[in-house]
Parts: sequence; structure tokens; C-alpha cells
Amino acid sequence: MALKLAERGLGHVNPNPMVGAVIVKDGKVIAEGWHRKYGGLHAERDALASCRENTAGATMYVTLEPCCHFGKQPPCTSAIIEAGIAKVVVAMRDPNPMVAGRGMEILRGSGIEVMSGLFEERARYLNRIFIKYITEHRPWVVMKYAMTMDGRIASVSGDSKWISCEESRRLVHEMRGRYMGILAGKGTVMADDPMLNCRVGGMRQPVRIIADSEASTPEDSAIARTAGEYETILAHTHAAPEKKLEVLRGCGIRTMECPSSPDGRVGLDALMDRLGKEGMDSVFIEGGAEIGWSMVSGNLVDEYFIFIAPKIIGGNAAKGPVGGCGMAGMQDAIPLETASVTSSGSDLLIHGFAAGHKAYAEMCGRLEMPVSGKSNDRTKCLQE
Repeated sequence: MALKLAERGLGHVNPNPMVGAVIVKDGKVIAEGWHRKYGGLHAERDALASCRENTAGATMYVTLEPCCHFGKQPPCTSAIIEAGIAKVVVAMRDPNPMVAGRGMEILRGSGIEVMSGLFEERARYLNRIFIKYITEHRPWVVMKYAMTMDGRIASVSGDSKWISCEESRRLVHEMRGRYMGILAGKGTVMADDPMLNCRVGGMRQPVRIIADSEASTPEDSAIARTAGEYETILAHTHAAPEKKLEVLRGCGIRTMECPSSPDGRVGLDALMDRLGKEGMDSVFIEGGAEIGWSMVSGNLVDEYFIFIAPKIIGGNAAKGPVGGCGMAGMQDAIPLETASVTSSGSDLLIHGFAAGHKAYAEMCGRLEMPVSGKSNDRTKCLQE
């Protein structure tokens, strides 16, 4: 129940983790809560605030170790102690160095029984974005593209509207609302003149990030025209002329100089570092073939969503989703782990991870767990 509650925070709590909490007393659920939005009550305090019964002697199930420090909210450990909770069952330890086991220690020091490890893989998979961000200070990177059955992302004329079906396009807009940033290259801006916004009500707008080494983005582009409405960053190199940068700033675009890669483009590895330092926990890539190659070949992508439409358009000049110079041989191919293959309207959707990624292993652990949630050697609570 707590894990499902935590999922309700998807796209609303970044860069905080998604957390759910359930309070049980005498075999009955007496309260539930979740972290609803960034800056709002944490799950534990949300559950306690909604409770209309005496919580003394109750058990709290929570998907992440309760915090023990002051941030946007006061420490949850204090609220749990004050509420007279007798036992706390934690799915996973908080990787945040400010907590990292201290929250459970404080609860135990107050006489509360604490157990952890139940459905830990599920909890870690749920918060894979947070775990990377809080431990590496870099955003979780998700790459999405849509292609035809014969591997094209546009026709020979450059037409790409629409490769994927309506259901897939709506799903992509929902995805945009889950992540803090959306990244595209100059080529995509020039070819498609996109808005790169989220068009699903109730979801937040990602920060639009354009990788454009020489600041070639036109001032009359949709990106520039709407920069006052949607936060926009133009990442460039020292090669960008200051006069053009001033024009784009006048449109409301924030410019960000980055080191250049060997080919003179924006160094995307450095860009990810910079975005992480600015508090951006996740980036959704909606760029074209060239930025796709740079991200994939640089081992910068954590997760993939690949839409395949049941169409064939052919054409030797028609682009594929990943361009660049490519690999010389199959032995050099970048391997991926396929997590699932599902349908999205008339399209196929392949969900995968970079090979060997911890999140994939955690997802597999989640799938191996019994649906009933009964304790076994894998899922039993482990006394810390």
C-alpha cells in the first residue's frame, strides 16, 4: 500500500524522493499518506495529519527511512516519536548522507522497534532517480525516441509528423511531466520547431534545455518565443557570439556556457554535471540523431523508452534515431537490458536500461517477488 501511495508523487516531488506511509493499529489501517509535492509534508507527517485515531502503539510502514534533519520540513523522526508509534517498518535506508541510517538509530534510541529491508528492491527501483541524484549529484538520464519498423525517425524529406500514434504521443507528454529537464539539440529545433512542453493538465513543465554550441537557435523559433512562459536554458560553448546570446537572453532564455567536446559541440558530460549542481535530478532526451549518438556513446543514458510504429518509409537518406560516426563492428555495439515490451496503442514500446545498470537488477528483483507480499528469504524484514 505504501509503495503504491508513493507513486502518486511521480513528477511532483523532484528532486525529493517519492515516499508513501501507512499506519496500522490492531490489524486495521488507520491512516495513509504520501509526499504530495516538493516542499509539502513528507509521507510520515502527511499520514499522521490525516489520522483521526490514537496512534499510540501503532505500526508505521514507510517506503524510505524517516528523515532526521531540518529541510523544507521538520524531521519526521520527531513526529513519529511524538505520535507514540511503537514500530516502524522501513523498505529502504535513505542514501542521503544527512540521514543514512541515523533516522532509524534515533527511532530505536527512543524505544521504537525498527525493521528494514521489506520490498527493498521495489523501493529502490521506485526511487532510482533520487538514488542517483543524491549519491552522484548528477541527473538520471532517460532517452526516448519513436521510429518506424525500418528504423527511421523521419522521411527523406524530414517529415516526422507523426511516426507514433496518438496514444504514444500522449504518453510522451506524461513522461515529460515526470522529469525536471527536457534536452534537445539545435538540429531538432531547426528541423521541427518544437515547443518541448508538457500538454497534460496537472503536471509540471520541465525546464527546456537546448544544446546549441554556437547559439544558432532562431529568435523567432517556438522555443525563443515561449521562453517567458517556460523556463529555458541554452547550453553553448565559447564559440557562441555574445551579441546573439544577448538577443536570446532578451527572449527570456538563460544561457549556460559549457566546455566543448572534441568535435566542437557542447560537452554533454560537463552539462550533466552542471545541471546536477543546479538541483536538476532528471533529464528527458528528446533530441535528434546527433545528440542521441553523443549521449549513448558517452554512456550518459540510464534508461530508454523506444516507440516502434508499424510503418515502413524506406529511403537511404532517411535518418535513424542514433547518428554520429557509429561503431566499426558489432563487437563494439552498446548493449542494453530489455525490461519490457508492451503495446502503446498501435505501437510497440520497448523499455530498457543501460546494460548492467543497478536499476535493472532491482527491477528484476521486484518482478521476482511474490504478489502476495508474504515473507520469504528474499523479502523478509532484516533487523538492522
